[in-house]
Amino acid sequence: MADLARLKEIIEPEAQALGFDLVRVVMMSSEAGDGAQALQIMAEDPATGQLVIEQCAALSRAVSAKIDALEEGGDLLIEGAYHLEVSSPGIDRPLTRPKDFAKWSGHAVKISLAEKVDNLRTIRGQLTGIDGDAGAEIITVEDNRAGAVSFPFASLHSAKLVLTDALIAATQPLDTSGADEISEDEEEKADE
Repeated sequence: MADLARLKEIIEPEAQALGFDLVRVVMMSSEAGDGAQALQIMAEDPATGQLVIEQCAALSRAVSAKIDALEEGGDLLIEGAYHLEVSSPGIDRPLTRPKDFAKWSGHAVKISLAEKVDNLRTIRGQLTGIDGDAGAEIITVEDNRAGAVSFPFASLHSAKLVLTDALIAATQPLDTSGADEISEDEEEKADE
């Protein structure tokens, strides 16, 4: 298994050097169906809240080069085979940092807690905000069933935005430049 804290320490400077904010680093089962793991890196360009394909590729190359160099030097970071997946967080993005909870206040969320708070482990409702000093932040959600629920940021297991019309309206349009520029030769090769 991989040390995610160590991987984040390695990956974050690579993302920052390209002008990106790191959103999440996780190891998961690969969707390739080959039994390998996937190192998933989610990052965003602070100007747009997303990464376009070229930015994902640049971050992937930078991280691959850094991990390869460390492993060639004898630092085994990930045991076994793995795939590297770099992506943009998307509209119904995970909320992983205190600033995410401040930015997306007023939107619908689904939150899983590590331990129950007010007899709830899963909270669904409108995020009303985050308060407190660094390391002692308190998140408040107007839960659909229980009303206002507050809990420490440190008690989060996972959190994500819920896709709603309000979220779509509040999200900057995704950059689709180049998506319609597929040449006929590429389409013909795909059909073969």
